[in-house]
Amino acid sequence: MTAAAPGADSTAVDSRKKPFRAVFFGTPQFAVPCLDALVEIADVAAVVCQPDKPQGRGLELAAPPVKQRALALGIPVVQPTKLRTGEFAAWLREQGADVALVVAYGRILPKDVLEAPRLGCVNVHASLLPKYRGAAPITWAIVRGEPETGITLMQMDEGMDTGAMLEQLPTEIVADETAGDLSERLSALGALAVRKGLPTYVAGGYTPIPQDDACATAAPILKKEDGRVDFTRPARAVHDHVRGMSPWPGAFTTSRGKGLKVHATRVTDLPAGAGGATPGCVVLADKSRVVVACGDRAVELLRIQLEGKKAIGAQDWFAGRGVAEGDVLGAPVAT
Repeated sequence: MTAAAPGADSTAVDSRKKPFRAVFFGTPQFAVPCLDALVEIADVAAVVCQPDKPQGRGLELAAPPVKQRALALGIPVVQPTKLRTGEFAAWLREQGADVALVVAYGRILPKDVLEAPRLGCVNVHASLLPKYRGAAPITWAIVRGEPETGITLMQMDEGMDTGAMLEQLPTEIVADETAGDLSERLSALGALAVRKGLPTYVAGGYTPIPQDDACATAAPILKKEDGRVDFTRPARAVHDHVRGMSPWPGAFTTSRGKGLKVHATRVTDLPAGAGGATPGCVVLADKSRVVVACGDRAVELLRIQLEGKKAIGAQDWFAGRGVAEGDVLGAPVAT
């Protein structure tokens, strides 16, 4: 376990007495607003995040967003590489925290860590549990066409997002928003849940509600291959897949034997005379739009990116003679 010296600047943590003491666990940008919210309502003893990771072409070590924010706030940061030796749980008990708040930390916490704070650990999860338990709830909710999602504030146990629920804040999934767009909204909603719910929890104001395991669905960690577009599915499902996989891993297919990223689409009807077209077939390509047949109806490609090139509008793709009617996207590459 490594510790970084606290930073010191004009945004340093307010030293006035706070009603309870907490430790924050989190790593990506999604968790930063929740850290800011916690600082407003609690004495934050320390922040725990994943170790720095190499990034970019030079593979230089880069601090995760939560670490950067914590140091700017003047909060000590620890980045343990092991959680199950007993050393980390002992350190956490020494902090004298009433509660630990966990937001997208990225690692499973063992029992001795979960029990180290006086009132245990509370998690901000980006779904309406028990739906979408797991690492990628935002993406899978969009990909599976859900009309709404939200934030669940819950007690943590040793399961994967199986703890008793304290508070839920629902929100509609907007028709064309991407996973990146929705993540920003849920991040802010999570911060609201922290401000509203954590003081209530510490004061004993909640009756925790057990989850109904029979209603649970999974949101497994994303793999690069999950981004592959299946044009045999209905047009709405293809559109939801494209926006759900943005920004990562990104929706992709093939065109003329090369990789093609699909950044944005729109559901549309098949042009006259195109009924029965093979899914993936480009049924219309002109200076106004590029339309691809799906399992039912079609999608208009709005923005694409050819392998090794910059993202462009579909009209520019047609103008550069990169696509024509009759091309089949996703066709196997000849070997």
